[in-house]
Amino acid sequence: LPLHPSTVAALRAYRRQRRKQVPTNPASPFFIATRGRRLGGPLSDRQAHRLFRQLREELGLVNRGAHDTIRIHDLRHSFVVRRMLRWRAQGADVHQRMLALSTYVGHAKISNTYWYLTGVTELLQTLGSRFEHFAGGWLEEDGDD
Repeated sequence: LPLHPSTVAALRAYRRQRRKQVPTNPASPFFIATRGRRLGGPLSDRQAHRLFRQLREELGLVNRGAHDTIRIHDLRHSFVVRRMLRWRAQGADVHQRMLALSTYVGHAKISNTYWYLTGVTELLQTLGSRFEHFAGGWLEEDGDD
């Protein structure tokens, strides 16, 4: 999994700190509860969202989308959209790379990754060209728009 060196350093620091607080073994989840009755157990969704909210506030992150605040899922969405835009700018065939991207971000179906195309004008154009290629002979060129 490609990660920025600063992310790798932060994850290693977290692992060292975690080992000081809670004994772990190779089967232990990476992100764990560090207090309370869930001590050493998997971090719950609620705890993860609380920690993300704290981090978001510390960093001063503000949302530019339709939601009140940035959500954890928005990070994956931004990554996928930026990756597709970069491929498009490089002249790469986005559609040939979709299965790899879909697998990389953990989507169960490639259609879930294609959904990201619908929210960005530049990517929607890519989807439109894909439809034109697919529909090919079905569309008649009669001059009517």
